[in-house]
Amino acid sequence: MPRPIRATLRAGAFAYNLAVARRCAGAASIWAVIKANAYGHGLLRAARALAADGLAVLDFEEAVCLRQADERRPILLLEGFFETRDLPLLVEHTLTPVVHNAEQLEMLKRVPPAAPIDAYLKVNSGMNRLGFSVDDVRLAYRTLREHPMVRRLTVMTHFADADGPGGVAAQLEWFERMTDGLEGPRSLANSAALLRYPQTRADWVRPGIMLYGCSPFGCADPAHSAEGLGLVPAMTLQSELIGVQHLQPGERVGYGFSFEVTEEMTIGVVACGYADGYPRHAPSGTPVLVAGQRTRTVGRVSMDMLCVDISDIPEAYIGTPVTLWGEGLSADEVAAAAGTLSYELLCALAPRVPVVEVE
Repeated sequence: MPRPIRATLRAGAFAYNLAVARRCAGAASIWAVIKANAYGHGLLRAARALAADGLAVLDFEEAVCLRQADERRPILLLEGFFETRDLPLLVEHTLTPVVHNAEQLEMLKRVPPAAPIDAYLKVNSGMNRLGFSVDDVRLAYRTLREHPMVRRLTVMTHFADADGPGGVAAQLEWFERMTDGLEGPRSLANSAALLRYPQTRADWVRPGIMLYGCSPFGCADPAHSAEGLGLVPAMTLQSELIGVQHLQPGERVGYGFSFEVTEEMTIGVVACGYADGYPRHAPSGTPVLVAGQRTRTVGRVSMDMLCVDISDIPEAYIGTPVTLWGEGLSADEVAAAAGTLSYELLCALAPRVPVVEVE
């Protein structure tokens, strides 16, 4: 029999979360961000389930995979192209690259595409990661607008703190000053901006984490938690108890004896560990559901197992179902307990975990 761990993915959840994004986007079109194997959910699976206007991916490998699966919608390459030999692929697969540096402009000049392409011009509005700065954005825009093989040009930027206290005001003001007078559509909002700042809708929005049922704001504020925002988890990671230990005060649990029992306790051993994608750094006390009841982890997470407190769940025994995150327990809350983000948990799902698709 196979090991009991599995990830259940609900196609209906993708559609539900996309509908939330649609309501927030108003008249704007939607790029569904499905990079990083759709945040661990499966590239083709997410593409089938998300009826967005276009799909945003990281690189050519993901884009070509989609085209070979007969995907016909626009595809945005978020990091653009990397070498001149990539340029024919833009035409062959009808891809829209993000142009964010002078080297890419030079490549387009040196090896013009054989047919017209659409392109995005990325503006560095303060995040200082990718994009043209105030000194060169207008020259870059003019270069692309005058290129004989660039058809439609969209101007974009990315917000660094749309999910935090800084917000978007400063970056948005700087972006508008930098691009004043530059004609064409705009693409600004990520998930956090889309949910929080209607003024960032522009022409195209780029939701990511919200499509998978997690909140870009985490779980600290109930109003902005996934549940508070009306999002539902697309992935539920589940397993079962494969062992039970009855412990007395003074006994210890797991590698390094990091957890010591202070009163009589019953623990369950779950078939899930960091080799499955569960965070090794998750401390004792990280929330988990056993038989649908909320409890906590104890001791260090091992490669293939972790331990949970089942002292107050007398019906729990070998074979009892365990939910690590998903339905009934947001990945945002598990991530917060582990000192990370739900993005990391979802992307880290290991290939060895079987995936079950349901409606």
